[in-house]
Amino acid sequence: MTAPLLLHPIHEDAHLLVLEKPAGLLCVPGRGDDKQDCLSARAMRQWPDALIVHRLDMATSGLVVMARSLDMQRTLSAAFADRQVHKRYEAIVDGAMPVREDWSVIDAPLMADWPRRPLQKTDPAGKPSLTRWRALASSVQGELSATHVLLEPETGRTHQLRVHLLSIGHPILGDALYGDAAVQARAPRLLLHASELAFVHPATHQSLRFESKSDFALSP
Repeated sequence: MTAPLLLHPIHEDAHLLVLEKPAGLLCVPGRGDDKQDCLSARAMRQWPDALIVHRLDMATSGLVVMARSLDMQRTLSAAFADRQVHKRYEAIVDGAMPVREDWSVIDAPLMADWPRRPLQKTDPAGKPSLTRWRALASSVQGELSATHVLLEPETGRTHQLRVHLLSIGHPILGDALYGDAAVQARAPRLLLHASELAFVHPATHQSLRFESKSDFALSP
């Protein structure tokens, strides 16, 4: 019998946890016996009071906050909903994007693409959705190009970063949901990582900032 995988918290106190989710692991259990292993289940084996506050897509890696009481879960959930939590992601996308010091904005409402669920799509009738982005570096080799970008979602819609980048012609490499066969073939996983979280601790009122380095690098 395989021993349970232990989590090594980036932060742990009596009120909350900050964990690093690997790519390919669900945040919460899915349907079916094969989808019961997830971040929340692993966390509860070590911290029985651990409660989910927010989620990352299964294919996305990076920082996740968990609460250790119902009151803390409600407070942290409200902080995310009220945009009081700073979130930053890193991604490698298809194509060369302009490298500048200033940030650009993708302002495109999103809604469910019902015939193709669970996919999402941009639509004027969708929910307001805003993403800030800045290109750090780009690489071009022959007909292939790629760009390392920073992303800051101002809203938290399903698949927001993936659909927003696709909408401007730069799908994330390795995206099995939104990328075509060529985009999928250029990476063994979705190259999207939740690299920064910053918020005020609801109990201690201390300003907290956490960083996590991605395990991917720019290459066309």
